[in-house]
Amino acid sequence: MSSSRQAARDLLARWPVVDGHNDLPWALREQVRYDLDRRDIATDQSAHLHTDLPRLRAGGVGAQFWSVYVRADYAGDKAVSASLEQIDVVRELVARHPGELRLALTADDMEAARAEGRIASLMGAEGGHSIHNSLATLRALHRLGVRYMTLTHNDTIGWADSATDEARHNGLTAFGEEVVREMNRCGMLVDLSHVSAATMRDALRVSTAPVIFSHSSARAVCDHPRNIPDDVLAQLSANGGVAMATFVPKFVLPAAVEWTQRADENMRAHGLHHLDTTEEGMRVHRAFEAAHPRPKATVATVADHLDHMREVAGVDHLGIGGDFDGTAFTPEGLADVAGYPNLIAELLDRKWSEDDLAKLTWQNAVRTLRAAEDVARAEQRRRGPSHATIEQLDG
Repeated sequence: MSSSRQAARDLLARWPVVDGHNDLPWALREQVRYDLDRRDIATDQSAHLHTDLPRLRAGGVGAQFWSVYVRADYAGDKAVSASLEQIDVVRELVARHPGELRLALTADDMEAARAEGRIASLMGAEGGHSIHNSLATLRALHRLGVRYMTLTHNDTIGWADSATDEARHNGLTAFGEEVVREMNRCGMLVDLSHVSAATMRDALRVSTAPVIFSHSSARAVCDHPRNIPDDVLAQLSANGGVAMATFVPKFVLPAAVEWTQRADENMRAHGLHHLDTTEEGMRVHRAFEAAHPRPKATVATVADHLDHMREVAGVDHLGIGGDFDGTAFTPEGLADVAGYPNLIAELLDRKWSEDDLAKLTWQNAVRTLRAAEDVARAEQRRRGPSHATIEQLDG
């Protein structure tokens, strides 16, 4: 083992990774309809998943935001009920593995889990369609343990523009701004991954609490609309938020962008959703890759993004959000959740200090959630819950 890799492991033993986004719950839904006996994450699941408990341990993961994602074409009450099912499976995973996982609702819970040697398990809802235009539903998700909500997924919704769909609102509508204010009042982090640049800027203008990007990288390094423009990164210092760099090759490697578009078209031509990671979906992906070799990102590709993000946003505003089990392809050296030491070793070789790496892996994310809790307490003293509707505010 190289000296840098050993140093990375030693650092992660003290300051483990808080990962901002892992789609294991959706993979469990797609692959086995939540039959956790068929995908027992206490054992090696590398044939099916990026994630299991032994590899989380090998990767030095100390806290995981589990994505309680539902597809954007799940509309209305279907989206709400599917979100509840996703929350349910996270709670079931924690209940099945109490020696390894601890449900975390607060920054203090995260620190307690670290002290106990357990992995803090938090939840993030990926897409504002999950609340079906209801602030009461937003509050209910928070009570059930959801600690961030990504304002959109891949599709523009009734109150916020997505990065990867046609813009209809030039950012947030009046109701979208009210959603952000109510998230601040609840203590739910506003997640700006997946949203358009105009939505990012609107949310930063409205939010009184730090925001996060749970899994986005630098647009200046890879010009993909899912990434963060430099002017937005530069605002994180004043806001106090955190940008959590992702590993998805099509978001970090320019050469992978066009290839992925063709791979997605191939999936749709086979009658499959482009994000399908079932066995059938992966067979189609692998066949396409065999015929059309893909450009491969590496650990160094991701480190290039972090170097740039540190320069623009500052090291106090960086984190990691791998998007494991939510992507068909991963960089070399970051094949699964065991790969984080490779990234930390690369950054050590680039002369990142141990203090800076402790901020990247653990401290920044914990501080951001604690700051959101502080804002929520102040907001709750000032006002009660909002009962505004999209019809009232947007007409």
